[in-house]
Amino acid sequence: MMNSSGVTPSVELSSYRDQHFKGSRAEQDRLLRVSTTLYVGNLSFYTTEEQIYELFSRCGDIKRIVMGLDKYKKTPCGFCFVEYYQRADAENCMRYINGTRLDDRIIRTDWDAGFVEGRQYGRGKTGGQVRDEYRSDFDSGRGGYGKIIQQKVTIGDGGFDR
Repeated sequence: MMNSSGVTPSVELSSYRDQHFKGSRAEQDRLLRVSTTLYVGNLSFYTTEEQIYELFSRCGDIKRIVMGLDKYKKTPCGFCFVEYYQRADAENCMRYINGTRLDDRIIRTDWDAGFVEGRQYGRGKTGGQVRDEYRSDFDSGRGGYGKIIQQKVTIGDGGFDR
């Protein structure tokens, strides 16, 4: 089913906009509409670049994959960027891979205005993703409890690992 602009809902732009984008909202929207780059979120910290390549290459030829890293530890922190050569391949990815399971996690894809060096690092205070700092549930695929709860537990037990 297509909307009035002739685009299937699965490839439309989401309401999310990168707050760190250097430029106007109109410029960002223009880039998103022609982009061949996708942001991939909710990855396990243990998902490899090879696994991502295996799944995402089913939609077309991949130009590059940039793994998201903890800004301090330089370890994977649950996201990546996948850049295709063709917009149509990226659109197929949005149609068919968004919401599927990889490494036992439901992953999400979203349009990205284009990878810029430095964006591969988590933006949270502790180096990872902001969402992992405030998470209160235990998630073994994303490092256990959220960082704020981990800090409280560490302080509460005298700082010793048990």
